Amino acid sequence: MNTPNKLTLGRMIATPIFMATMLIDFPYHYLISLILFAAASITDMIDGKMARKYNLVTDFGKFLDPLADKMLTTAAYLGFMFIYSKAGGNYGLQMTTIVFIVLFREFMVSSLRLVTAKSGLVVAANIWGKLKTVSQMVGLVVALFLYTLISDFGLTIQPVCDIIIMVLFWISAVLCVISGLIYLNE
Repeated sequence: MNTPNKLTLGRMIATPIFMATMLIDFPYHYLISLILFAAASITDMIDGKMARKYNLVTDFGKFLDPLADKMLTTAAYLGFMFIYSKAGGNYGLQMTTIVFIVLFREFMVSSLRLVTAKSGLVVAANIWGKLKTVSQMVGLVVALFLYTLISDFGLTIQPVCDIIIMVLFWISAVLCVISGLIYLNE
């Protein structure tokens, strides 16, 4: 197994650890979650560049890399859905809607990939899928950073942070819809 694929597997292994640190309440758990998520997100960029630069692109990597991204981002979105559902109010409903959009798109695209794989084709991520993933990872890093400031360091800026987080998450949801529609038309 080549290094890019090992990095992808590492991202998959890091996902449940990240999820646990996000949801289990202990001192500085959001800070630890932020560090884990950011490190795992960086491996996505590194493994792709390394695979292309050193001609290490494999069908296994083309299939596994987007799956690892989906696992990581879905875990983070579910964590925020849990946080916002406990808080109640409009943000819980928005977060649930965003998670639905993300999961619907991911199941649809993954299903298309499985169908095409049966005919010997591997559908790699296109630019819209990559933009979607980047927007998700950036939005989630910012959200985790803001929650680190609020929860771990006691800054009283939550109303502003919640608005910023929702705007970033809605941008990602719109990109999910756009990239999903483009995958349907390919």
